[in-house]
Amino acid sequence: MRWLIAVLLTLFLAMSTFFIVKAKTADVDNLKATLKTSTTVIDGDGASAGNLYAQKGTFVELTGISKHIQNAVISTEDRSFYKNSGFSVKGILRSAVGYVIHHGQITGGGSTITQQLAKNMLLSQRQALSRKISELYLAVEINRVYSKADILTMYLNNAYFGNGIWGVQDASQRYFGCDASQVTAAQGATLAAMLRNPTFYDPIKQRANVVSRRNLVLDLETQTGALSADQAKAAKQDNLTVTNTYQQSSSYRYPYYFDAVINEAINDYHLSESDVLNKGYKIYTSLNQKYQTQMQAAYNQDWVFPANASDGTMAQSGSVAVDPQTGGVLAVVGRRGEHSFRSYNYATMIKRQPGSTIKPLAVYAPALANGYHYDSVLKDEDMTFGKNNYHPTNANNQYLGKVPMYQALAQSINLPAVWLLDQIGVNKGVASVENFGIKVPENDRNLALALGGLETGVSPLQMAQAYTAFANQGKMTTTHFITKIVDATGAVIVDNTKTKEHTVLSQKNAKVMTSMLLGVFNEGTGQAAKPNGYAVAGKTGSTEVPSSYGYGTKDQWVVGYTPDMVVATWVGFDKTDQNHFLQGTSVQGVAPIFKLEMENMLPYTKNTSFGTNDAATIAKQNSESSVGSGDWFDDIGSGVNDAVEKAKDGFGNAKNTIDQWYNNVKGLFGQ
Repeated sequence: MRWLIAVLLTLFLAMSTFFIVKAKTADVDNLKATLKTSTTVIDGDGASAGNLYAQKGTFVELTGISKHIQNAVISTEDRSFYKNSGFSVKGILRSAVGYVIHHGQITGGGSTITQQLAKNMLLSQRQALSRKISELYLAVEINRVYSKADILTMYLNNAYFGNGIWGVQDASQRYFGCDASQVTAAQGATLAAMLRNPTFYDPIKQRANVVSRRNLVLDLETQTGALSADQAKAAKQDNLTVTNTYQQSSSYRYPYYFDAVINEAINDYHLSESDVLNKGYKIYTSLNQKYQTQMQAAYNQDWVFPANASDGTMAQSGSVAVDPQTGGVLAVVGRRGEHSFRSYNYATMIKRQPGSTIKPLAVYAPALANGYHYDSVLKDEDMTFGKNNYHPTNANNQYLGKVPMYQALAQSINLPAVWLLDQIGVNKGVASVENFGIKVPENDRNLALALGGLETGVSPLQMAQAYTAFANQGKMTTTHFITKIVDATGAVIVDNTKTKEHTVLSQKNAKVMTSMLLGVFNEGTGQAAKPNGYAVAGKTGSTEVPSSYGYGTKDQWVVGYTPDMVVATWVGFDKTDQNHFLQGTSVQGVAPIFKLEMENMLPYTKNTSFGTNDAATIAKQNSESSVGSGDWFDDIGSGVNDAVEKAKDGFGNAKNTIDQWYNNVKGLFGQ
């Protein structure tokens, strides 16, 4: 029995030592300072772009907080607050009983104000025994470092009051139209009531619930002597009129960009949301504030988007602009409609089929690498392919028989793309797509890849990254929002300043692809999306809905670029069905928003020239010039070597013809 006691005592001492060390090494000393600081976002030019949201409102000292709020909170949350050492023995026993009754499940409750402060500012919200123990030891350490006035001040400034409101100052303005110092007994009890469950006790949406809880808080205040019975009775007669004078801080100026910065810091660099928001970091990014402002302005124009569905559901959209030389994200808008903190971002998170925007990646780039030319003749016939009898069709059900590659791409004709992928081999198409950074699952490794047949799909951010290779002389750059993070001491904790890139296609073929992709906007499917006065290369794409739905599409894309910027834009309904799809032609829904955002942003770019004509112009120039001049090869970066090779082919064919004729003559004359 003694050895068992010794073992248990040793385990207890070891566990206590662990949690004491953890509490001692926590950033307790800076808690109050943290509530007064914000994480700053720095743009690509080194200028401040704003501050991130944090779990804190407008900070006020305790002298600026009504005694009615203080008394209501203490009476409800922690009656022994001014006497305890950061924890309550009764509360711990109550939690322990709940832990046993609920078979090892932490049910909450039993926490002092100091423990709740430790949980909210230093720990996760996950209900676990280890977190509860950490909370206890941290509360003791907080109680040792700070006065009771400081602890109560921090708690009231850090408490959540629903509807995106943190802290008693902002809550007082949001619900009562006054400062925290002016709150009445009834209003103070209302705020204290909300701490239990801000959603269930929401004064705006759950009036009956919060009034009932408020009256209970008033009764508790009479028990602690904070209010007399008559004062509590009078407060209960308050009608609870909600008055909103709260004005949200304008520091979160670029919500979708800032959301994406937070997500990248968490997902790529393993920082916690709490640290990112509350530690006073400086986060350096690739943000271009002019581009971002102009992209957001375009998205505020409802007229450039498809009409809402019959039930009022709006078509969603996401767009992203990327610097092709660095991969830095210059601007992003994640959705239409009202923004909510870290909401779903259609520019970075969606996975939708890319349609014909995949053709340059899966078909035409690998075809150039395998000896095809921009003017190679492709078959455009009604055909069935392979053992599985794959039978794609052209969108207009018309076939030209033969078509040059540049025309097939500009007009986004389906059959030549599938035929060409069949000629070079599906494996080469798959390898090319994956080299562009898009994973192709085993089930998608077939000829349907030529038309964007990806079960998992892609995001606009992925497509923008892939197209950086065409704009960046064949080198694809890895997209990112963050370039560097510096903590409050000046230490660099994230360094992403070095550009990550790899070669996807040759510089020559990148120029050839650009010459063909310019044709998409000049005489192809992207004409309606072309910004006035600017040369843009890129590709349109769409995915079909079942014919039973009617005439329309599920997803619509435009990916366009200049040497300075790659922009990928998607439009579609969140969930597609026969009542929610894009009516009309394949680019009718996405072209107006793409055109407007490009016209807004391009005036602020360097307006770097492509240095080449589109392929159709080059072909025309070639037909009007002598073959010997070779000048038209220079236009598409082919060089003299291609001319020599074509000449060799010509002489070789002539020699074969002469040899065959000579052999025939010898046969006639018996040699």
